[in-house]
Amino acid sequence: MIKSLIVESKNNNMRIDRLLRVKIGKIPQGLIEKSLRNGKIKLNKKKVKSSHKVFTNDKIELFDFKFRKESIQKKNKFIPSNEIIKSNENLIIDNNDNFIVLNKSSGVSVQGGTKSKKNLIDIFSKSKIFNNDKPYSVHRLDKDTSGVFIIAKNRETAKLFTSLFRLRKIHKTYLTICYGEIDKNKGVLDQDLIRYEGKKKIIEKSKTFYKVLDKNPDCSLLEMNPITGRKHQLRKQLSYIGHPIYGDNKYNFNNNFKNINKDLMLHSYQIKFIINNKKYTYKALLPEYFKKLIKTKRLKFLNI
Repeated sequence: MIKSLIVESKNNNMRIDRLLRVKIGKIPQGLIEKSLRNGKIKLNKKKVKSSHKVFTNDKIELFDFKFRKESIQKKNKFIPSNEIIKSNENLIIDNNDNFIVLNKSSGVSVQGGTKSKKNLIDIFSKSKIFNNDKPYSVHRLDKDTSGVFIIAKNRETAKLFTSLFRLRKIHKTYLTICYGEIDKNKGVLDQDLIRYEGKKKIIEKSKTFYKVLDKNPDCSLLEMNPITGRKHQLRKQLSYIGHPIYGDNKYNFNNNFKNINKDLMLHSYQIKFIINNKKYTYKALLPEYFKKLIKTKRLKFLNI
């Protein structure tokens, strides 16, 4: 079933994602972006990004696009308690006029969705730090990954960070513990990564520099610097070379490596960038479960 919308003059020069919400309802951003990517929503018979501007008389077509308002109501039910708000405020590394930086805990999503309720955006939207202003997520960090995360306090700062990430002007360093002893002490991982949208197979380029900080026959402690930003990039890359990350139940395909850790040993350790000629560097302390495994496996890391 195909539905179509013709852009009216009053909606001229509006982003397509905003127009869809005006015409259809409060559709999750993730659903809009996924539908645009896989061609379930097209503008003038072409695929476009969610930020694409529409103009008068443009035609938007929706192919088998399904949206149920009740799913949104379920998502919006998460209301953080004062205790949850306070515990996340205590994780803040820096709080300035334009953004906050915090050491995100494992198990907390960045944004809400159908599979996750507890998330940073809903938490900080209720925090006094934002004074009832909207918090803006400016990058991704998996639910089970801990470490440095940035939330913008206004739209202009969010746009600036989005631009810096797109231009690869923001440099992130991760720490991870993977199974087995990696042969080369440093190198690059540049495998093509595979993901699926429905039945459609999508191949994506990826690139990550790595350095072995310490290793033994059981495991390796790595510093990783991703150049591209694919979903689950580091987890997939290490799995592909036969060294899955401790605690990674999704990409551990090696029967010789039984996951005894419930926590994913992947931590966003450092982020660096420049704004208005000022250099910013933020580091996030390792969580206790990460430090415990380092000691248990007798690995050496000076900043523990």
